[in-house]
Amino acid sequence: MNNEMPVIYMDNNATTMVAPEVMAAMEPYFGGLYGNPSSMHSFGGQVGKAVANARQQVAELLGCDEDEVIFTSCGTESDSTAILSALRANPERRHIVTSRIEHPAVKNLCENISIFTGHPYRVTMLKVDEEGLIDMDEYAESLRDDTAIVSIMWANNETGVILPVEEMAVMARERGIPFHTDAVQAVGKIPFSLRDSEIDFLSLSGHKLHAPKGIGVLYVKRGTPFAPFLTGGHQEDGRRAGTENVASIVGIGRACQLAADKMDEENGRVKALRDKLENGLLSSIPRSLLNGNKELRLPNTANISFEFVEGESILLHMDRYNICASSGSACTSGSLEPSHVLRAMGVPFTAAHGSIRFSLSVYNTEEEIDTVLEKLPPIIASLREMSPFWPKK
Repeated sequence: MNNEMPVIYMDNNATTMVAPEVMAAMEPYFGGLYGNPSSMHSFGGQVGKAVANARQQVAELLGCDEDEVIFTSCGTESDSTAILSALRANPERRHIVTSRIEHPAVKNLCENISIFTGHPYRVTMLKVDEEGLIDMDEYAESLRDDTAIVSIMWANNETGVILPVEEMAVMARERGIPFHTDAVQAVGKIPFSLRDSEIDFLSLSGHKLHAPKGIGVLYVKRGTPFAPFLTGGHQEDGRRAGTENVASIVGIGRACQLAADKMDEENGRVKALRDKLENGLLSSIPRSLLNGNKELRLPNTANISFEFVEGESILLHMDRYNICASSGSACTSGSLEPSHVLRAMGVPFTAAHGSIRFSLSVYNTEEEIDTVLEKLPPIIASLREMSPFWPKK
């Protein structure tokens, strides 16, 4: 990192900066307002009111009722809670449907579900095509009488591809099967209302929408059978034990309010910046390709492969200019293996290893896009000159 240069942050699908407005909303609950929100006295009661207000702010963004919102520690906890709750509610059913491109929070749980539960389960991992989309006919055929839950992400964290989860939830409901979606990347970027949906469970994570790390939400549709993941005290109406993380709850509430206010900017200005970056790189760098469906995609995400170079080398060279991006999911990028998402899409090995994910936010500027368009093409050209696989003149 070069301390003399500003940071150009384009890794917002990994984590986001905490918005200044969110920091300001949280600050009182680190100091003077330290009461326990469950206490009977008025000092704690005013803190309890702040938690209730945050719950309302989350519910307004999701388009649901406040009593359908449960605060958790993160998206992973929300995912595990939803899936394991459905299994406990349907003990006679021993089949799970998910996809090959899920986040590790869902993928690894489902692959090891028999170890976690002590019971044998069959797991159907739906395939995706070269654009990262699920075959809906295969999905329909995967739904069985013994299916305990379907868990499909709303938007992929690596490619940004948006999946038709609302349609899939309707199909599951027709078979009496609970439907969960990991919406960590979708919330705050695309508009929807859960009141108009058959989705039973939805997970989100604060640090993906400019709230702090360590706070998440699980939406549970009213009337859905539910078993807590953490048991103990009466917090969250007995659905998630543990004294509330008040400051972070206030933070995620304010972040949801901001996300609603900035939704048009996300789908307007941010999308235009993404398109400028994407089109500029694809036109100026030969043997580069976009991964994922071009239209059914989050407005902030571009995943581009540069053939015959290593993604990690690209990132290291960009880091000299303080340009931050990712070679895949931040939860898996420590591995030398190509992205499981790109492998599932059939991206050639020579391209999958050279994939870079750019994920923008409302804090990015056109000047930053121009800098990346200036710096990255020479980086790719230099790395290819050193590659034994790059055809030499």
